[in-house]
Amino acid sequence: MGKKYPAPAHRDERLAQLRNLKMAKSAHAYVRGNTIQFYEWLEASERVLPHGPPVWICGDCHVSNIGPIADADGNIKVQIRDLDQTVVGNPAHDIIRLGVSLAMAARGSDLPGVVTAKMMEQLIVGYELAFSARPGSRKTMQKRPDTIRLIMKRAMRRKWRHLAAERIEGLEPNIPLSKNYWPISGSERTELKALMSTEKVRLLATALIQRDAKDQVEMLDAAYWVKGCSSLGLLRYAVLLRVGESKDPESSLCLIDVKEAVRSAAPRAKGIRMPRDNASRIIQGALHLAPNLGERMLAGRIRGNAVFLRELLPQDLKVDLDHLDHEQAMEVAAYLGNVVGRAHAHQMKSADRGRWLQELSRNRPKTIDTPSWLWHSVVELVKAHEGAYLEHCRRFANLPT
Repeated sequence: MGKKYPAPAHRDERLAQLRNLKMAKSAHAYVRGNTIQFYEWLEASERVLPHGPPVWICGDCHVSNIGPIADADGNIKVQIRDLDQTVVGNPAHDIIRLGVSLAMAARGSDLPGVVTAKMMEQLIVGYELAFSARPGSRKTMQKRPDTIRLIMKRAMRRKWRHLAAERIEGLEPNIPLSKNYWPISGSERTELKALMSTEKVRLLATALIQRDAKDQVEMLDAAYWVKGCSSLGLLRYAVLLRVGESKDPESSLCLIDVKEAVRSAAPRAKGIRMPRDNASRIIQGALHLAPNLGERMLAGRIRGNAVFLRELLPQDLKVDLDHLDHEQAMEVAAYLGNVVGRAHAHQMKSADRGRWLQELSRNRPKTIDTPSWLWHSVVELVKAHEGAYLEHCRRFANLPT
């Protein structure tokens, strides 16, 4: 007898259980899946943070939201890869969020506290380097550590078959139901098919360099996609398209990620206008912070909700820091800080970059070369998340799988 998957009408309860279980797997997983708590702490805290020039920020700048991303021509760069929380806001929020994520990753690797302190120093060193010269100059770029180089090599070698492994099967490719892909309703399929038949989706699907801009697009299959932590409970679909008539899956098959766009938890800068539509906001943020990704995205609507679409490419990978030694931890902290710094810096005018760099250089304690607002924020947030994580485990870790 085949395995049963929840019907669309009973999906939400099962997704809530899965989300709680995923967040109970590790303290770092809990941090990744709990953006709201991060901003609740910031709002409740009496700590005074510096206010940098308002720019598009990631809003959820943890380690796994950074990684190699390919553009439509196949060029690969390490950029921010998840922009659900993006707003025009205070760049200090991205620095703190990344610092907390790195600190929790260090704890997961059983590294001593002194290494965490050194990681915060290297995070700010890499970030400030992005402001040391004109944006785009090699002088602003941190040397890529071996850990990241290995991920980049893997990304460059990946082909469609790697993306489709265990997902596409049969003479007529489809998305087989599994723990990651659940059935959708007839009405969901109808709406997805209508969306995929639009000209804007056809242009997106034919944008890759190996495809013909005149090719037609056909939806082959679709499924509800059980993925991530923060997106569990939102609308999320995987859609398989055929592009043109080629038999080569590298050019003819296309996997589209359709994800519900909701209001960001990150506070936005006062007096700054942004798109009211959440999908348009996310795409606008991506174009500023991760252009390789932003140029591959579209806004749409499903079941009356704003959604954004992007084609998944084999080269898109995330940075996972499961096992780090002392040296690797500090190198990665500097590099990821630099990636975020460059994403912020190119949005600022020269005078704003200078003022922000000067602001970052203030309040350095004698015992650690990290701004006191960053160090104390990370320490307080780690303590808050550790306690909340243990309570979360007590409540949810024994849920049925």
